[in-house]
Amino acid sequence: MKKLVISLLFVMQVCFVFAQTGTGFSGKVVDSKTQKPLQNVVASVQNSNLTQVTDAEGKFIFNSVPLGSQLLVVKSIGFKDLLLSVDVAEGKILDLGVIVLDIDITLEQQLSLITITDNDLGDDNSGSESTSGLLQASRDAFQQAAAFNWGQARFRIRGLDNEYGTTMINGVIMNKIYDGRPQWGNWGGLNDATRNQEFTMGSAASDYTFGGILGTQEINTRASIYRKGSRISFSGTNTNYNWRTMGTHVSGMNSKGWAFVVSASRRWAQEGYFEGTDYSANSLFASVEKKINEHHSINFTSIYAQNYRGKNSPNTQEVTDIAGIKYNSYWGEQGGEQRNSRVKNLVEPINILSHYWKINSKTNLNTNVAFQTGSIGNSRLDYQGQDNPDPTYYRSLPSYYTSQFDDNGVYIGNSALNIAESKQAKFLTNRQLNWNELYDINRNSTSGNSYYILYEDRTDDKLFSANSILSSQLADNIIVNASVNFKKLSSHNFQNLLDLLGGNYFLDIDTFGAGSQQQTDLNNPNRTVFEGDKFGYNYKLLASTLDAFTQFKFTYKKVDFYVAQSYTRTEYQREGLYKNGYYPTNSYGKSNKVEFDNFGFKGGLTYKITGRNFIDFNGYYATKAPSMKNTFPNARINNNVFPSLKSETIASLDASYIIKTPNLKARITGFYSYITGSTETSFFFADAIDDGDATNLDSSFVAETINGLNKKNLGLEIGLEYQVTKTIKATFAGSYGEYTYDSNPTVQLNIDSQASATNTFPVRDYGVANLKNYKQPGMPQTAAAVGIEYRDPKYWWIGANANYLGNSYIDVAPILRTPAFLVDQTFGNGSTPFYEATQERVDALLKQEKFDPFTLINLTGGKSWKVGDQTFGFFASVNNVFDVTYKTGGFEQARNSSFRQLNQDSGHIDTTTNQYVSHTPSFGPKYFYGFGRTYFLNLYINF
Repeated sequence: MKKLVISLLFVMQVCFVFAQTGTGFSGKVVDSKTQKPLQNVVASVQNSNLTQVTDAEGKFIFNSVPLGSQLLVVKSIGFKDLLLSVDVAEGKILDLGVIVLDIDITLEQQLSLITITDNDLGDDNSGSESTSGLLQASRDAFQQAAAFNWGQARFRIRGLDNEYGTTMINGVIMNKIYDGRPQWGNWGGLNDATRNQEFTMGSAASDYTFGGILGTQEINTRASIYRKGSRISFSGTNTNYNWRTMGTHVSGMNSKGWAFVVSASRRWAQEGYFEGTDYSANSLFASVEKKINEHHSINFTSIYAQNYRGKNSPNTQEVTDIAGIKYNSYWGEQGGEQRNSRVKNLVEPINILSHYWKINSKTNLNTNVAFQTGSIGNSRLDYQGQDNPDPTYYRSLPSYYTSQFDDNGVYIGNSALNIAESKQAKFLTNRQLNWNELYDINRNSTSGNSYYILYEDRTDDKLFSANSILSSQLADNIIVNASVNFKKLSSHNFQNLLDLLGGNYFLDIDTFGAGSQQQTDLNNPNRTVFEGDKFGYNYKLLASTLDAFTQFKFTYKKVDFYVAQSYTRTEYQREGLYKNGYYPTNSYGKSNKVEFDNFGFKGGLTYKITGRNFIDFNGYYATKAPSMKNTFPNARINNNVFPSLKSETIASLDASYIIKTPNLKARITGFYSYITGSTETSFFFADAIDDGDATNLDSSFVAETINGLNKKNLGLEIGLEYQVTKTIKATFAGSYGEYTYDSNPTVQLNIDSQASATNTFPVRDYGVANLKNYKQPGMPQTAAAVGIEYRDPKYWWIGANANYLGNSYIDVAPILRTPAFLVDQTFGNGSTPFYEATQERVDALLKQEKFDPFTLINLTGGKSWKVGDQTFGFFASVNNVFDVTYKTGGFEQARNSSFRQLNQDSGHIDTTTNQYVSHTPSFGPKYFYGFGRTYFLNLYINF
């Protein structure tokens, strides 16, 4: 018997050794809480092409791994990445045993993320400028800080706008053709369903697209990759909304090859953080996959996200001093309820059909067809021949009386009469919109015409997209990626009459015009319109884009590198549906097509100093077509194209030193980008506008186009994460940038009041604006964060971080930096400067305002319990614990477009002391403010 047992053991040992032939290691991955095996976990050997995916039992095995010390990376969505050091011996398969993955607590942050992207500051129908939404998938310490800690202050990675990044769902690019930015609200509230994301930083290689210099974000909604189970959550907060409920169910792949995911959420508030900001959003998501065989799968994804949000107004310092930072001039009470006049209403459903073809073990082809339609509306009041109803209208504020000058330029704002009137200013006793007064005026109209109406600037898009994405491993160390993308857009833009406010109809004319200029549509003059009718302007923007890219990635023992190239063809066209009275010959019908051909090249290299220390380089050069927004400077009423329009040129370099060890992860990056030849269009009302005739100074609503603007961005960013003990982790993140304008662009104003049948492009050339060396606005250029986190083995955790943000600047008005600003037009020669315009005073008026720096303290924590097969838990956070008041942005008003106007609005000479004395301006800068102390509490159950 003894001999038999020994013989059996010997045979078993021989069989075991035979079965384990090779050089490598194996393991089994389980959930730390449930101890259940985890399927589809990605295990990869760092700095190699070796990758395995765990099976249904959580197991993986590598049979051919280079000898020596290797780093094994174990990743799965919803869990913390694990980095293990493994010593590989020749001829042996090392059994690593059970590998435990901990739930990623930052996932709760991601699923609970409320970013300022919900608070889009623009009044047009564009996407969001914030970059925080682009970073929800990232785990780098720097990127985590930028998304969760600095996003509330409108921090931008490397000082770049979102149009320089690329956001995709299943490989379909979501950046809007109109302005190049993603509309985050199109999938807002679907945090559970959009958690599967891949992110690349800067111009690094992406498997899906050529991308821009900000980075790429790929949201994957393929049903089979979601972890099986269900989740229900309920949240309370005091930010943009007050309440949120969300539910998600994932079936997993069944025996018949079907998998599906459904998710739904609702967010709402009667009033958000700022006064009068009501909120209502409903979101639905469904994804269904059918696995046809081992080589083919079909997936269909449908996303519906409806969002209704009352906006909050930017305010001057005068208004804030009187009414506080939460004050919002857009709302008033009606029938005992709050009613906001400025509402953004968004609903643009997305449907994507995807085909996944595994051609062979080394080549995959993914083809997608998408269709998106729906509408974006931004409402506001219109008034015809009546006073502006905005309670912050300059004539309603005290400063209107205290900034008065007589006809001889003598200051009279300090007279007893003006001081008395300033104390009686309407705003002091009537701070909110008076809806009842508007209704009364309309009802008392003898003709039945509404003098006040509520309308929306509406955009109805129909977008068709199709693409194919190829990935193929040509050799053990060479991978090729390629894609081709096509988009076709029809964008219908018009004014939509929402509410006659008690009147019977609205006469669709422009009361600022003269004669036929008053007609918004000469084909239907003096038209009366009713609720639900189109009026004012009505046109389509038509566009098609075709782009292709190829990329080759090479992996060697000491060096990895890649090269990529792209080509893009862009076509724009406007089709006017109204024959406008200002532009009778060039507003109706189709414009000429505008075409752009663009190319891009990029490359990068990673040098492996050791298995844990790396140096990384990336370089990028490309041209980029102007957006449709900047191609047609006055698209609402004419077909004109900016005459000297050219593509932007974009160049970028970055270099990083990276450390990856089991306890320390660090990255320090130096970056530089240069954008040449940007074009930007904006609209405002300006006084002292001239058309070259010095005797004819007008006040007019104008379209301002600046062309030839160069932007230089350089800086340093650092992210560091150190596991002090098994339960304590410390983090540090920092960014220092110098983001400046690096040219003096030309400024042109399109002045509708000067248009005629013979002057179809009434442009006043103001020459160059002295913008060089001014700071790029609207973001902190310096940021730093220090954080610490304790994570208890009994599944509770708490964290705190301190964040410093500074070097943020106001958005300056280019027209105030042109030569015309200093010219006294009353002399009639177009060259005589204002006599009082001393260099010292000019410099003081035009100095760019720098916002005060600030420090924000944030606290986070959570706890979870395992009860049977269910997991219960909560996540809680308090942001800006000490309720710090800070500005997130602001802009100079350009209404005072001459030196004398701006100077008199800002102050006067005291005749007694002959000293300059400042007073509260009527047209001072307007500011946006961030949230004060806010909280978020999320309760959830996973089952």
